[in-house]
Amino acid sequence: MIAENYKYMRIQGKALARNTMFAKGVFSMCWQLIQQDVMDQEDEDLYREIDSWFAENLPWPPQCKRRESVVCWFKTENSEEMLTMIRPALWLLEKYDHPYYLVYTNTPGEIVYEDKYQVVVKTDGYLQIDELQPSWSPDDGEENTDTDDSQSGCEQ
Repeated sequence: MIAENYKYMRIQGKALARNTMFAKGVFSMCWQLIQQDVMDQEDEDLYREIDSWFAENLPWPPQCKRRESVVCWFKTENSEEMLTMIRPALWLLEKYDHPYYLVYTNTPGEIVYEDKYQVVVKTDGYLQIDELQPSWSPDDGEENTDTDDSQSGCEQ
C-alpha cells in the first residue's frame, strides 16, 4: 500500500515528549535543535521563517494551546502546501543528523479537533507496554540465560 492510500501523516522522531509520552513532532524536534544551540544562525533563521509561515497559515488547535495530551497529524488529502513548506525543516533535521520518520495511518486515535489541514488526537492511555511474546525462533541448542525461557530478547 502506498502513502496516498492513507488519510493522515505525521513527521516524528525517536524521543518521547514528556507531556504526551508520544514521539515528538517535527516542530518540537527543530525547536529542540535551536534551544540546544545546535543549529547555525542561518539555519535557525530559516527554521524561524518556516515556523512563522505555519503560525500564520495552519490553525492552532485549542487543545495544543492548552497543552493537553494530544498530537497532530496532517491530512494527506489536501495538505500538499503544508508538506511543501515543511520540506526545508526536514532538510534541517537531516543536516544535523536528527532522525525522523514519516508515519502514515488511517487510524490515528480519538480525534478531538479537525480543520482543513490536520486532525488532533488524544494520547491519554496511548502508550501501552506489553510483555514480550514467546520466542518464535527454533531451538538452536544455545543455552538461554533469561530467567523465563519462553521470552525472546528481540522484538519484531
